[in-house]
Amino acid sequence: MGKTIIQDKLNRPLKDLRISVIDRCNFRCQYCMPADQFGPDFEFLPRSALLTYEEIERVAKIFVKLGIEKIRLTGGEPLLRKDLPSLVAKLASVEGLKDLALTTNGVLLKKLAGQLKSSGLKRVNVSLDTLNDKLFGKINGRGVGTGPVLDGIAAAQQAGLGVKINMVVKKGLNDGEIISMAEYCKTNGIELRYIEYMDVGSTNGWKMDDVVTKKQIFSILKDRFELEPVNTGYYGEVAKLYRYKDTDINVGFISSVSESFCSSCTRARLSANGQIFTCLFNGIGHDIRNFMRNGATDEQLEERITSIWNARIDRYSDERTAETNKNRKKIEMSYIGG
Repeated sequence: MGKTIIQDKLNRPLKDLRISVIDRCNFRCQYCMPADQFGPDFEFLPRSALLTYEEIERVAKIFVKLGIEKIRLTGGEPLLRKDLPSLVAKLASVEGLKDLALTTNGVLLKKLAGQLKSSGLKRVNVSLDTLNDKLFGKINGRGVGTGPVLDGIAAAQQAGLGVKINMVVKKGLNDGEIISMAEYCKTNGIELRYIEYMDVGSTNGWKMDDVVTKKQIFSILKDRFELEPVNTGYYGEVAKLYRYKDTDINVGFISSVSESFCSSCTRARLSANGQIFTCLFNGIGHDIRNFMRNGATDEQLEERITSIWNARIDRYSDERTAETNKNRKKIEMSYIGG
């Protein structure tokens, strides 16, 4: 199947799609679903508002035709979506798709890792911001320790899935965990990615003063480890990669606050309720759920997706200021994923 590569107004091709399959999580972590905003009475989307697996498969095929090479399933917490391995199997069979991954908090991964692998999933990114049980319980808002997550990571490795760990670093919260996380991942042969604390959504109380930059994290690491740069080799990689010397284990940095990568962003996002977002920091989505349900043909869907991407001019991280953060409406992380 041939692909029609489409580009936005800044000549950035469409190559990477994040699909949020559910808008809820079993954590109430302060980064994306703080408990004071997402309490027990919070009204999540009704099931009828979520894209069905058949609808997701249909849209994915069109995106792949238009140039998408990688799909990542996100949430909320995607493993809360019933029978998720069946969706993985549908997407894994899409002709032309090169990579299929999933981001998870890891709590349910021990149970599902084998099924996900056999269904065609290739990789998982597990969110883990500390190995300290007390601090981890504070961050996730539920008092849950690291045990279930570490068990999930081990199960994923045993099942043959590629594993990376994502650590969001927030000043005064878990910046003292940078070395211990590196040591754990290096010992276990896992790529760790440090992520600068970002102003995603409007509920996490983000302040620039809370950001620990890539430069600061790297400075902490180099006092303990000898790191050498890695050439990523492909356009659109958001992580700056390094390798522990004399190993094949990478460590990466996602620095959308201090070192923007807007100029090479190739990523679109599909929210749990069927809205296309062309930027993680954008609050304006483009509905395709109702467009599909009102009888749109595949050709009409392709035309709509193409027109959305071709009109894209997002450069939020390039333009970020205190005022843009305060005044711009942004979609919540639980709806759009990372």
